[in-house]
Amino acid sequence: MKKESFLFERWPRFAYRHALLVLLGTVVVLAVLAVLWGSLRGEFGDSFTVPGSESQELFDLLEERFPATAGDSGFVVVRSPDGIEDAATRGRVGELIGEIEKLPQVYAVSSPYESAGAISDDGTIARIDVRYVAQTNSIEASSAEALVALAEEASSEELQIEAGGPIVQVAEREPPGSTEIIGLIAAVFILLIAFGSVVAMALPILTALLGLSSGFFIVGLVTSVVSMPSWTTQFAAMIGIGVGIDYALLISTRFREAKSQDLSGEDAAVVAAATAGRSVFFAGGTVVIALLGLWASGISSIGWVGSAAAMVVATTVAIAVLVMPAILRYAGPVINSLQIPFLAAPAAEAETGIGYRLGRFVQRHPVVCLAGAGAVLLVLTVPVLDLRLGFSDPGNNPESFTSRRAYDLISDGFGPGMNGPVVVGFRIDDPGATEHVGQASVFLATIDGVAGVGPVVFNGDESAAVVTVIPESAPQDAATGDLVHGLRSDLRDEYADSGAKPLVGGSTAMSIDVGEQLSGRLPYFLAAVIGLSFLLLIVVFRSILVPLKAALMNLIAVGASFGVLVAIFQWGWLGGLFGVAREGPIEPFLPMMLFAVLFGLSMDYEVFLVSRIREEYEASGDNAESVARGLAVTTRVISAAAAIMVAVFLTFAFSDQRVVKEFGIG
Repeated sequence: MKKESFLFERWPRFAYRHALLVLLGTVVVLAVLAVLWGSLRGEFGDSFTVPGSESQELFDLLEERFPATAGDSGFVVVRSPDGIEDAATRGRVGELIGEIEKLPQVYAVSSPYESAGAISDDGTIARIDVRYVAQTNSIEASSAEALVALAEEASSEELQIEAGGPIVQVAEREPPGSTEIIGLIAAVFILLIAFGSVVAMALPILTALLGLSSGFFIVGLVTSVVSMPSWTTQFAAMIGIGVGIDYALLISTRFREAKSQDLSGEDAAVVAAATAGRSVFFAGGTVVIALLGLWASGISSIGWVGSAAAMVVATTVAIAVLVMPAILRYAGPVINSLQIPFLAAPAAEAETGIGYRLGRFVQRHPVVCLAGAGAVLLVLTVPVLDLRLGFSDPGNNPESFTSRRAYDLISDGFGPGMNGPVVVGFRIDDPGATEHVGQASVFLATIDGVAGVGPVVFNGDESAAVVTVIPESAPQDAATGDLVHGLRSDLRDEYADSGAKPLVGGSTAMSIDVGEQLSGRLPYFLAAVIGLSFLLLIVVFRSILVPLKAALMNLIAVGASFGVLVAIFQWGWLGGLFGVAREGPIEPFLPMMLFAVLFGLSMDYEVFLVSRIREEYEASGDNAESVARGLAVTTRVISAAAAIMVAVFLTFAFSDQRVVKEFGIG
């Protein structure tokens, strides 16, 4: 006699029989998590470290020996057709500076009338630099919002005043929750259309919300001890909503099918858990493995984003496998209730269904179908050959953002390089090197690609110095990357054995370092994720061919997705449709993170479908018939699940934040 599995047979039977106890226990656990979350949760931030990089070494040096320059900055740009030197303009600019100095966490404000190079050559544009006491992730949102508000209040028909810089982006972050709600509404309509019943629709939504909320509570607790990027919750929600609904949908559909075969509610719940629940468990495992693989990036913030999403996926799996049998105890008897006229769906599809006919058609014409699908995917993959990595900047924001308008004004008045200055610092270990370091501006001005150089500024004990270099090219241009590498090489040669160590950094150089590190780590990441997923599927299916086929198909699908991203965000194709304000490179961490998501989710459907085909084969022993019947009974649920994924991700595709938009479309 076959021994029953505890997780997939004995526990579901226990949960069904003691449903009230299980549900009350779930409520208690959620309540405890909610209380702990409310009292212990930390703040999300955007601190970013690249261990071992030169830009990180410079940041650490400035934080240690030059703390005034380690804080982030903002700026206010003033444009006056009458000229910045106009008496009335000078008065209004002076008043504005006085108001900015009163803002919390502001360290210093530089007047354009007292700073060299702060007024454009034509005299119509001026820049007011605002230095803060800390990095962006430590600046209060109210302080950033106050700077933006001051700029808006001071603007008039005679003066255009805009705020920009890293600090301002804190005030422009999209409030969380709006896109997630739209995604849930879309899922409701898709489920109603697919299954025609209000109860059948509500069950996956409720289960997904339970998993999502518990996952977010846990993520919030983790933020009390570690720092995660501000967009972590959106990334986790994007995945959590989709998989949470998918997993619950698969189990509830299998339950409905079992009930239609005259099984009791308890037996139907056990069958659903033993078949669909098992698939959910291993499918969720592949997603978790893929997300945790982001630690291979070597960048902790990216690793924690992946971990947060993995926590949410794990909790949705736990709710689906452990709690859903108890929910079915009460929802099961009425699961087909409150049907919508003209939308009522059959519990299962037989040989007349589109899935069965499609399976038979593909079996009769395998070469044509394989060649056709492969050709489409390969065409979509072609743009990947032009993939260019780099961080977006305010120049990629919509024109409705003050940071974008400030970016354009700076570019018009001072050249594109002013939006991406490069910081050169010196660690001075020998006092005799001070004079040589003091001449750095003269040396830097002779290097090709440099539009301007600021003065060398020493700290109090002259153990460190810093100088700002303005490139001729924009931050995202390839020429700027070449300049950063050239500066590092030339400065090493110039200051070799001088007693001073030159370091090239700043946000522009940091972006370059991140891109190069992630590109170098990508092969290891791919090997880890594919290898571990391959091993997991071998355990699930006891086959080598099935996991191999799954990995190959999913790699091709991921390549097509990357190609679409390049076409939209780099080339601008259909950019207007998705609100892409300006073409630019793809975020350096996107290929790695998107691969983790796409590979994991595509493996979901692979596990769902192949598991059902195997189930049919064990019942009939007919390979061709089991494939066709497996498609027949899973077409509706997999199509609905995929449609929900598309709908949820598309809502994120219309986010104002470029990185979230890229994730949604990808």
